[in-house]
Amino acid sequence: MVRKAGFAAGMMLASLALMAGADEAASHKNMPPAEAAFQAGSSPLVDVEMYQDINPKAPHMTKTEFDRARQIYFERCAGCHGVLRKGATGKPLTPDKTLASGTEYLKVFIKYGSPAGMPNWGTSGELTDDEVDLMARYIQQTPPQPPEFGLAEMKATWKEVVPPAKRPTRKMNGYNLDNLFSTTLRDTGEVALIDGDTKKIINIVKTGYAVHISRTSASGRYLFVIGRDAKINLIDLWMEKPDNVAEIRVGLEARSVDTSKYKGYEDKYAIAGSYWPPQYVIMDGATLEPLKIMSTRGMTVGEQEYHPEPRVASIVASHFKPEFVVNVKETGKTLMVSYKDIDQITVTEIPTARFLHDGGWDSSHRYFMVAANQSNKVAVVDAKEGRRVSLVDVGKIPHPGRGANFVDPQYGPVWATGHLGSEDISLIGTDPVKHKANAWKVVRTLKGQGGGSLFIKTHPRSRNLWVDTALNPDPAISQSIAVYDIDHLDKGYAVLPIAEWAGLGEGAKRVLQPEYNARGDEVWFSIWSAKNQQSAIVVVDDRTRKLKAVIKDPRLITPTGKFNVYNTQHDIY
Repeated sequence: MVRKAGFAAGMMLASLALMAGADEAASHKNMPPAEAAFQAGSSPLVDVEMYQDINPKAPHMTKTEFDRARQIYFERCAGCHGVLRKGATGKPLTPDKTLASGTEYLKVFIKYGSPAGMPNWGTSGELTDDEVDLMARYIQQTPPQPPEFGLAEMKATWKEVVPPAKRPTRKMNGYNLDNLFSTTLRDTGEVALIDGDTKKIINIVKTGYAVHISRTSASGRYLFVIGRDAKINLIDLWMEKPDNVAEIRVGLEARSVDTSKYKGYEDKYAIAGSYWPPQYVIMDGATLEPLKIMSTRGMTVGEQEYHPEPRVASIVASHFKPEFVVNVKETGKTLMVSYKDIDQITVTEIPTARFLHDGGWDSSHRYFMVAANQSNKVAVVDAKEGRRVSLVDVGKIPHPGRGANFVDPQYGPVWATGHLGSEDISLIGTDPVKHKANAWKVVRTLKGQGGGSLFIKTHPRSRNLWVDTALNPDPAISQSIAVYDIDHLDKGYAVLPIAEWAGLGEGAKRVLQPEYNARGDEVWFSIWSAKNQQSAIVVVDDRTRKLKAVIKDPRLITPTGKFNVYNTQHDIY
């Protein structure tokens, strides 16, 4: 009876999807294509062996079918629905909900999608009918849990390639390290270290898969990079040729790493947060030896429901206290983690908003601005007083990267974010002293080229504001950049054809992550195409907005994030 009712409901849903038209179904109604692209990244957990728990109430699956379905789930679904299918940006898909629906209903739901944002995996051609049937049966099974990753597992991966005693005691090269760029080569598991003065590659360093961020130590000597597979590499910039000196895996999937910056603790500790297991680890800053592991499992803000896999989305180091600011996605909590006494760590838990993602400091480095992307909010945390200051409503799915700080000619100091889900660029007032009436509210909303923005950037020495739209489905938009004159924001943006300037052949040529050099007079852009197509980096003169250089090299495969050492070291953005 349940299956018949489910089938009837499924047929109704299918009819509605078909009535909406093929074009609308293909665009995942109410989910912008940019958001679908952002959420659809494959998880490194796809290759991790997991135990199949036989649920007698669920449809039969062979071990081969289960493993294939698990692979599809972690390639396409885990980003929205979570490792344990408890729900994240997507709804829960646990057996208590899916068994009651039945296989036929679930097949229709998976094939045709829903107006609420579920992609139409079948009618879009991304899953065959057999695979749709496979996934309908799979999500009725007990979710398999990946293995935990504790101290023993971390130490088994830890390598001191060059111990501290054998490292240089002074800088051994002639590079201007302030102007060095750590550039992610996403699909090769490498970073390219590029000399910002000569525009030449210094070294290609093997790293984990799809490096998410690079962070510079407080002294500027060390570079920390972390891959999505939770592998961290420690690169010593003082070496004759800067290279890897230590490495470790801190989990099975991760995104965030940073290093202690408070006075007296410079370079002493590093911290990394994992997607799986849901935890963060504090390490020795010179060796990456794991010292303390802390779980993030717990209750969500608001509903106060237990969540078994709250992912660590982003981490920054406080300038006001010996603390790390740890942002936990699913529970919606910002944790102020004190490293003053590593044996007795104290944590201040600040309720912010669910689905925390990325963010950055305001210009004073006192207030951390973090996007709760699926909540359409930006949370403001006071690192000096250790409290939440405000929750600011912004546009759809804010994605600031680190954001952009500048002085608005009318409203004073602001911090800006772009959005994945709309063309809006929200400017939030950040001066509660001299511009109190404007503080912690959106004082101005600019209109950009469209949704799909990943990064926004300016520099204290610049009067330009650069906004990418790398995930926009229109190639004319994803292959260009919008730039605003900060002194005349009401005039709108100019469009620069960055990908065209690169002079490449075929490829997606998505333009992303504007990054300034140390002097603040150049802006670097990644031109990101597939790994079998040519990519490049385009350098633009910030004052004239004219092409200055194109960096082409066969080793520049799928370049994405770029991090200037000086600006990253001093949190300048």
